[in-house]
Amino acid sequence: MTHHETHHAGGRPLAVVTGASTGIGYELAKLCVEHGHDLVIAADQPQIHDAASEFRGMGAMVEPVQADLATDRGVESLLAAIGRRPVAVLMANAGHGLGGAFLDQNPAEWRHVVDTNITGTLLLIQKVAQEMRGHGEGKILITGSIAGFTPGTFQAVYNGTKAFIDSFSWALRNELQDTGVTVTCLMPGATETEFFERAGMEDTKVGASKKDDPKMVAETGYAAMERGDGDIVAGWHNKIATALASITPAAIGAAVHRRGAEPGSAKS
Repeated sequence: MTHHETHHAGGRPLAVVTGASTGIGYELAKLCVEHGHDLVIAADQPQIHDAASEFRGMGAMVEPVQADLATDRGVESLLAAIGRRPVAVLMANAGHGLGGAFLDQNPAEWRHVVDTNITGTLLLIQKVAQEMRGHGEGKILITGSIAGFTPGTFQAVYNGTKAFIDSFSWALRNELQDTGVTVTCLMPGATETEFFERAGMEDTKVGASKKDDPKMVAETGYAAMERGDGDIVAGWHNKIATALASITPAAIGAAVHRRGAEPGSAKS
C-alpha cells in the first residue's frame, strides 16, 4: 500500500486541479479547499509548491505535482499522485496560448499548445472519468473559452483548441448523462492572469485591455459545476460576445479578432 492508496472513509473528498499555480486555476483550487476538499494540484511552474503551502495553511491535505501536462509523462505523474483515491472533482484547467502569425510560429511551440490544451487534457479526463463512472459519481469542470466561438486570427491554434474543448465537453457530458458524472464547460473571456504574458501577447490590444477578475471567473465556474450545468460563460460582456459569435459568419469573426490580437495592436 503506497501512501497514495490510503483513502479512509469519512475523509475529505479529493479535488484534482490542473493549471493551479496562478490565475483561474489557483482560484478554483482555493474554492475547492473552502468547500472541504483535499487537493492534488498540478502546473508546469514551480509556483505550484507555493500554492500548495497556501492551501495547506487553509486546512487541506495538498499534493503538488510540477509537470508538463502536454506530455504523456507529465499526465502519468499526475495520475500517479492521485493513485487509487476516488476523485470527487476534476478541474481540467491547464491551458496555453500562443500569439502571432501561424506561419511564423515554431512547430514545437504550437504543438505544445495543442498537446497541453487538447491531448494532455483528454488523457487526464479519460482516466479520471473512467474511475468516476465506475463509482457512479463525480464532477468535471473543463476550462474552455469563449475563444472557441470565433476563429482567432493571430491566435489561430489557441482558438482552434478551445473550439475543440468546448465541443468535446458537450459531447462527453451527453455520453455521461445517466452515470452520475457531470461535465461543465467554463468559458471565460480575457481574464487578468499570466496567460497573455506567457503567450507573448502583451503588445496586443486584448493583452493590454481591461480583463475579468480570475476570482469572479472561478466562482462562476464553481457554482455552475455544483449545479451540474452544461456550460457557463463568465463575464457579462463575454455573454454578449458569445451571443454575437453564434450569429456572426466565421469570416467576419476572424476579421474582428485581428483588430484585438494582431501584434502591435495595443499601440494603435
